[in-house]
Order: sequence, then C-alpha cells, then structure tokens
Amino acid sequence: MSISVARVPTLSASRYLQQLAKHWSHKMQVSFTAEEGTILFPDGSKLAMRADSDTLDIVLTVPEDGDVARMQDVVASHLDRFAFREAPLTFDWRDG
Repeated sequence: MSISVARVPTLSASRYLQQLAKHWSHKMQVSFTAEEGTILFPDGSKLAMRADSDTLDIVLTVPEDGDVARMQDVVASHLDRFAFREAPLTFDWRDG
C-alpha cells in the first residue's frame, strides 16, 4: 500500500468534504460527517478526510498495483471543482 497525505488550506473544508462525499456516494462506499469522511474506491483505494476551521487533511491509500499520481489527481481535480471560487487549492502531497 502507498499512503499519501496532504494538508489543504481552505476555510470551507467541511463544505468540500461533504460535497465530495455526496458526489461519490452513488458510485462508492462512503461515510461522512461534517468533520470526517471516508470513501472506498472500487480499485481498493481509500480516501480519508478531516476538516477543521482552516484546513482539509487528506490521507489517500492506494494498493501496490495502483496509480498513486492518478488517484491524487482525481481527488484534487474533484475538490477543485467544488472549490471553484478559490481553486486551484494547494495540495502538498507527501508520503505518509
């Protein structure tokens, strides 16, 4: 498994977390509250998010045979769509 983490500065972290979770809930297994969310992808990847007042913390776990860069891009591009007023958001992806 490959783990990537990012801290995304935004004052709308909770809103973006909930929008992303709702958006993907019709395709994937999703659980979320205003502060935390988890999304399980069909390929075995997992996205965990935690919102606080000024950041959205992201932990992305991708199976060994998965494409980490592609999954990071999928997550970032979807969040940027919801954050169109302040996009592009800053994703400081690093190994977890």
